[in-house]
Amino acid sequence: MKIKENYMLRKIAGESVVVPFGDAVLNFQGMITLNDTGAFLWQQLAQGCTLTELMEALVEEYEVDRTTAARDVEAFISKMAQENLLDAD
Repeated sequence: MKIKENYMLRKIAGESVVVPFGDAVLNFQGMITLNDTGAFLWQQLAQGCTLTELMEALVEEYEVDRTTAARDVEAFISKMAQENLLDAD
C-alpha cells in the first residue's frame, strides 16, 4: 500500500498538512491536517508498506500496544481511503 502520486506532506505554520499538486489539484479540493502520529504513518506509506508493517512501525515508534496500534492504523487507513489517497500496490 502506498500514497498516491501528486500528494505531499508539508509543514505549514508548524502543522503537518497533506497538499495536492499537479493533476490531483483537480480532484482534491483543500488540505488535510495530520497530527504527529498521522504524519508518521503518512511517511511510512509514502515509502510503501503493508498494514502489518505500518502497525509494527507505530508500535516501535510510539511504544503503544498492538491493539491500540491496530485501531489507530485502521482509522488512519480508512480516512485516507475515504479521501482516495491510497494505491493498493
